[in-house]
Amino acid sequence: MLAFLPIERFVDEQRQAHGQRQLQRAQQQPRAKEQCPRAAQAGLVPQLHRHRYTRRKPSEWMHEPMASSPAPVAILSDGLMDSLHAALAQVDALVLGKQQQVRMAFVALLADGHLLIEDLPGLGKTTLARAMAATLGLGFARVQFTSDLLPSDILGVSVYEAQTHRFEFHPGPVFTHVLLADEINRAPPRTQSALLEAMAEHQVSIDGQTRALPDPFLVIATQNPTDLSGTYPLPDSQLDRFLLRLTLGYPDAQSERELLAGADRRSLIAQAIPLLDAPRILALRQAVLGVHASDALFDYIQALVARSRKHPGLRVGLSPRAGLALLRAARARALLLERDHVLPDDVQALFPAIAEHRLVADADATTAHLAQAILHAVAVD
Repeated sequence: MLAFLPIERFVDEQRQAHGQRQLQRAQQQPRAKEQCPRAAQAGLVPQLHRHRYTRRKPSEWMHEPMASSPAPVAILSDGLMDSLHAALAQVDALVLGKQQQVRMAFVALLADGHLLIEDLPGLGKTTLARAMAATLGLGFARVQFTSDLLPSDILGVSVYEAQTHRFEFHPGPVFTHVLLADEINRAPPRTQSALLEAMAEHQVSIDGQTRALPDPFLVIATQNPTDLSGTYPLPDSQLDRFLLRLTLGYPDAQSERELLAGADRRSLIAQAIPLLDAPRILALRQAVLGVHASDALFDYIQALVARSRKHPGLRVGLSPRAGLALLRAARARALLLERDHVLPDDVQALFPAIAEHRLVADADATTAHLAQAILHAVAVD
């Protein structure tokens, strides 16, 4: 077999010409580092250029996550991630010692979901909701749920005006961006169900007319444990409308000492600076849709949902809506951590908060233990 032996001068000329072509291409490319400094710092832009100019073996890139839509990179260049992290820091400062719960609340916000906070009275449920509303820079309304509250007290009512001889609609507190439903399980089920359409469709039907709610629309509901007097359990259909359910628990010693020695939380919340607004929140939610989820991740979510339906300790497993909620929340968590793809860690971190209030257990089991059992039973491929 003959071997081709190149001439040294020819090789040098080819190398020089190749170097000039690469230099021209580099000069024609936009300077991504100036346009998107946070993306460059996060390692996104250098990786894109490395893929363009470096030859790699197929085994090195076949199992990498696919590139998502450019929305997350655009968010970084727009400075929205800076505003998002500043908002996180402000809520952390207002709700001491609850960093994990605060991040879960922001996941619900980014995933276009609603948040249910359940715990004993006095542990900061309303404080977290008010701190979120003050930081988001959106319209805010609070409804104190009581046993005599009517659906019209939430949705609004049409009143006959004698001067105009017409019925005029007076919107209720639900027509806002952030609705705090305080102690929602102190109202009877008929009143609780008034929020079903609003939470699912972002609209309400009153007097035969459908009225759209402001966008974004977020319900932050607080409830006391159902074993306390004067409470009504939320219907399963109502619970399913909440993306996440959180519990706060007692603060640690250091956080409780800061609460005792520091300023009043209400005055601090009143002084909070709005760090986000409606257009920015909608842009962040749009970016969540661009976060990539692989087929293997779909398989993992399907396996978790299927396992819940076959578990012997459960009477009712997770619905397809719960699987969609888990995927949406996992994408939001990935964006919050400045990733453009979802990892199994995102699913595992969110699964208990998404599954526990949707599962219906037998009398001798608790959904918290069963959710953990499902997680341990399903392996990550």
